[in-house]
Order: sequence, then structure tokens, then C-alpha cells
Amino acid sequence: MERYKISVVVPVYNAEQYLTQCVQSLQRQRYGNLEIVLVDDGSADGSGPMCDAFARQDVRIRVVHKKNGGLVSAWKRGVAAADGDYICFVDSDDWIDDTMLCEMGAFLTGGKREIIASDYVIEKEGGGRQFVFQQLPPGEYTGERLEKEVVRNLLGHEKRYLCISRCMKLISRSLVCKNAVYSDPAVRMGEDMTLILPALLDCERVVVMDHKAYYHYRYVPASMVHRYDAGFYESIRLLYRIVQRVVEDKSEGEARTFLEGQARREYIFLLLLVLKNEARGNPEGYLANIARICREPAVRELVGKNPVEVRQLSNRLLYAVLKKPSDGRIRLLRLAMVLFYLGK
Repeated sequence: MERYKISVVVPVYNAEQYLTQCVQSLQRQRYGNLEIVLVDDGSADGSGPMCDAFARQDVRIRVVHKKNGGLVSAWKRGVAAADGDYICFVDSDDWIDDTMLCEMGAFLTGGKREIIASDYVIEKEGGGRQFVFQQLPPGEYTGERLEKEVVRNLLGHEKRYLCISRCMKLISRSLVCKNAVYSDPAVRMGEDMTLILPALLDCERVVVMDHKAYYHYRYVPASMVHRYDAGFYESIRLLYRIVQRVVEDKSEGEARTFLEGQARREYIFLLLLVLKNEARGNPEGYLANIARICREPAVRELVGKNPVEVRQLSNRLLYAVLKKPSDGRIRLLRLAMVLFYLGK
């Protein structure tokens, strides 16, 4: 089982508060054929020296120090430094269960195009937690089943059938190296899609674990994911262009036509995130920005020709604004977002 080497790549940036818990969870793994690659992305706190101290104590740990370039550049550098048969990504403020790599590793075959996927737990400040399980049923997916049940459900749904995060997975090294070319550091939200989408389209075998939430995702409200980003819309537009390029490169014929339609629907759900970013985080400019985005001719055409099914209450309000962006609806959206996030 352990004849396949697993490289755990950990991008590290100003994570001294959480780094010890993360690294110790990796050191406790019951999978023996393991290396840990810590990538210090130009941290301004004590994270860099902490990484070096861990490496001095554990021969399985290697450290790469680099100039700050962002998350994508960090994990790319880590992959380049790794020499395992499989790559596992863990973010430096998260941690994993002791049995994760051992139990997931039992499903490895040595194939050059396979992904083993598990579930995760959202760990909230104050002790609250939420388990998140794949919507895709547990099991092994190859051949026609992989195409029909996995590939055709990757894009265009309100709720993911298979989590697109690069974390909580074991991924054949060749899949990562081949498809890292699509990942652009300028994409600041949803950047994992630029790696995992093409990897899944190239994949020949996917295994979904049976409700195994090994990965602990630390919910930090002050992190970049949860604060206002003035460049978010442009980042999402870039992400959509990359998704279009991936679909064009990785599919053909009827499959490409279908995926192109799903990509357009995916973009609509991404636009809902853009509206949420403005409504909750931009009190001075939200009205003008949301109105401008929603009234762009390309957006009007996209929304008009590609209806999506929306069930979540907050998304229904966002979608209503996207379809009919009146000033009254936009103000109502702002009020709803403020009340919702103040109550959390």
C-alpha cells in the first residue's frame, strides 16, 4: 500500500499562529512513504524560521523559501520541489486527521491519472463546526460512469457534485504537473478550479471516500476569502476565460458543446459571488457597481439565454438582482447581506 510516495505541499504565508497545528497533524500521519514540502511564500512573521525548525527536527520535511507571489505561485513551487507519485495539498491554517493519508492511500493504484477525494469539516471560531460531504455518491468512477456522473456534473450547479478544492485529495503527480499551466496567480477566488477542473477532465479514475471528513478547514472571517475585494469582478472574469480555455482544450464534439453550456451557467453562479462581495463589503459603491455589472450587455445576454436552478434563499435574492437589477432590489440585497453577516 505504501509503495507510492505522497508529497504533501503546504503553502505558508504569515501563518505562525496556526502552523504548528498544521505541521504536527502531518507528522502524525500513519502513512510511512511521505514527504512534507513547506513553501514559505515570503512571510513577514515568524513562519519562515518555524518551517526551518520543523525541517531540522524531521527528515521528511523540506522547506522552500521564495519571494511573496501568492497562493498559486507557492503551491506551484512546492510541486516543482516535490518528488512523490501523488500530491496532497494542505493549507497552513488547516489540519488533517492522523489517518487521512493512510486510509486514502489504500485506494491508490499507481495510475498516472487518478484522484482520491475525501470530505471536510468547517471549523469555526468559538468551537462550531460543520461537516461537508460530497454530493457525488461514494464509490469508484471510471469509463462511462466517470463521464456521465462526474464530468457532466462538474460545472453549472448551485451546489458542487464534487468539491473543486485542490485540498482533501490525493492527485497523481502527472495530472498536477500537466494542468498547472492553467493556474494564474491573478485569479484570487476560485483559483483551485483552474487546476482541478482540467485534472478531472484528464482523469481516468476518481474515488470518492464514503463520508470521510478528514480535512479540517479553519474558517477565519478576516481572511481574504471573507473580506471585500475591489478587483473581484475582474478576477472572476479571468477565471471564466480560463474555464472556457480548459473546456476547449479538453473536450470535443457533443461533450464540448455540453460543457460550454455548463461553463456559462457556472459563470452565472460566480457572478452571484461578485454581487455578494459588493453588497456586503462595499457600503459606498455597491449600488453603482452592482448596477453596472448587471446591466452590461454581455451579462444581460448570458443571464437571458442560460437559466439556472437556484434553491438557496440568499442566492435567490442575488439571482433576482442579476436578472432585474433595479435600484430597489439592489438596496434590498445590501440590507439582507448586512443583516445576515452581522448575525453570524
